Amino acid sequence: MTDRDSLIAWYGTVAAIPEARLLVAGDLVAELVDGNLRAIRFQGIEVLRAVAYVVRDADWGTYAPVIVDLRIDEGEGAFAVHYLGRCVSAAGATLSYDVAIRGTADGTLTFEAESTARGGFETNRCGFCVLHPIRDLAGRPVQIEHCDGSVERTRMPDLIAPWQPFQSMRAITHEVRLGLAATCRLEGDAFEMEDQRNWSDASFKTYVRPLALPWPYRLPDAEPQRQAVRLTLDGGRDAPAVAAGPADAAVLTLDEPSGTMPGIGLVVTPEEVAATLRAADRLREVGPQSLLFHFDPSTGHGIAALRGFARVQALGGTESVLECVLPGRDDPRDELDAVAALVRQAGLKLDAIAVSPSVDRQSTPPGSAWPACPPLEEVYAAARHAFPGLRLGGGMFSTFTEFNRKRPPVDRLDFVTHTTNPIVHAADDRSVMQTLEALPHITRSCRAIIGGAPYRIGPSTIGMRQNPYGSRTMDNPDGERICMARRDPRQRGLFAASWLVGYAANTGPAALEMLVVGALTGDFGLLGEEGEADVRPVFHAARGLAALAGQARVPVTSSREDGVLAAGALDRRGRPIVWVANVTDRPQTVCVASVDLSAWLCATLDDAAMAQARDGRWPHERPCPAGSLDLPAYAVARLRPA
Repeated sequence: MTDRDSLIAWYGTVAAIPEARLLVAGDLVAELVDGNLRAIRFQGIEVLRAVAYVVRDADWGTYAPVIVDLRIDEGEGAFAVHYLGRCVSAAGATLSYDVAIRGTADGTLTFEAESTARGGFETNRCGFCVLHPIRDLAGRPVQIEHCDGSVERTRMPDLIAPWQPFQSMRAITHEVRLGLAATCRLEGDAFEMEDQRNWSDASFKTYVRPLALPWPYRLPDAEPQRQAVRLTLDGGRDAPAVAAGPADAAVLTLDEPSGTMPGIGLVVTPEEVAATLRAADRLREVGPQSLLFHFDPSTGHGIAALRGFARVQALGGTESVLECVLPGRDDPRDELDAVAALVRQAGLKLDAIAVSPSVDRQSTPPGSAWPACPPLEEVYAAARHAFPGLRLGGGMFSTFTEFNRKRPPVDRLDFVTHTTNPIVHAADDRSVMQTLEALPHITRSCRAIIGGAPYRIGPSTIGMRQNPYGSRTMDNPDGERICMARRDPRQRGLFAASWLVGYAANTGPAALEMLVVGALTGDFGLLGEEGEADVRPVFHAARGLAALAGQARVPVTSSREDGVLAAGALDRRGRPIVWVANVTDRPQTVCVASVDLSAWLCATLDDAAMAQARDGRWPHERPCPAGSLDLPAYAVARLRPA
């Protein structure tokens, strides 16, 4: 059992971690977590990432059902699971469902559910979601059987599809490995697929009920609703098993320098100006290359907010960018001219401005009417008029999803921007870390849209600063792992530092100009509630990455990307510096190809070093052990030649 201190060090909370029960039927293996299936493998190869019965509320929040009467039976070559689930809405309406799961050694898996609602239960989605992994499947052939019986032979999207690639689905077949195909059959309603890489999920999601139908919708009282997912395998099954989790070391390979490391930025909101000023020394320690001042007149931001930004700017040493939300109530030129006048009155000296209409922060799902909004060409022209001589940025202040669906006129901009958020669809630790796998897909898809234009990402943090898919972010008073919550406890722990290093590693090939990694203070802060005296592990990761900005980037490949990620650069003397992250809750062994680690120095931030890290002190460097380096759970390390 993990001790309390380790949980706090890793996750910033002692909130319970859902227990995974391993289900085994010969070569078929799956994990049962909170009543749903994850990591469904056959002969060690991941066939499906998850099969889940999901109930969403009117803000797309996910219910945490109460599960009772859980029974698990395992025999030779088979397993069976039965339980009852129950969800209760804020209005007191209920949804009860009866689940049966069966698996056999030939790879056959069945997940059935029968639900009954009472009291006028409203939901945005109620039913099965099936997740296919993106690794080795993006761009590959698949076969789709539609609800009318027709069969379509096509491919999974390579670049991220802005809309559903497949609709009216009854089954999908893909190749697991040469000679072995998996068919996932969907029963009980019309299903469709969305490319979840849009939201940085590492999966393609097939889900029940088309989004073009109205939502939220009310389930009929006392009428049973039945759905099922059936997985079958066809072809050779006698291939040697592949180990699901190899125990050998992660081998890092340093490639030739290519491009430069991005600048590191921090966002400042009017609410955090005072705290940022109090922690001015810590801000200087981080040394960000850019400060992004968030300004939203539609929420009451005005001259006082801009004067506060001017005081932060006066600390000096960084680029100043105004992230300006356009209210859209009047002509864009009038609104932006008014903002420019306030900026001059406040004495705020800007290097750049990024502009986006307020309505574009909300998602427009498939089948929905696009909200009224001035053409982006008109918005950008108004910004050029109001702020002559400044660099102009645009795109989306929300996630890549909205950017992909409403692509800006790139030729009118000096840089393009969007964010990502890892807790839109799932908030467990493994799913959050798996979003790092989707980042190269996002940046490659964005580059296909914008070409060689300067490219910025962020603010991107684990917590969600604004919910494009509902009326609010979710409350999280008890520090739990909750989808679409503004305050996520893992921002306080090693988890966030590891996630940030992994984020920098997997966005490296995109040649970003700037990566905005959060804020100095507040919910997305590098510092905790105690301010300057409460340094979080992510502070050290951000400071280390900011120190590499503008240096030659050294691409680093990992032989075990699901366990260890690394970002590298040359220092000012032309020597490599490598930041390494263990992105799991298990110890990892790391070695560097063609490098004698005994001639290098390492400094490791792990749970044993938390006390000095919280005081703002980076752990002492020491000689690396010969051959390999052991990284505890979620540890980050800096490696460099002695």
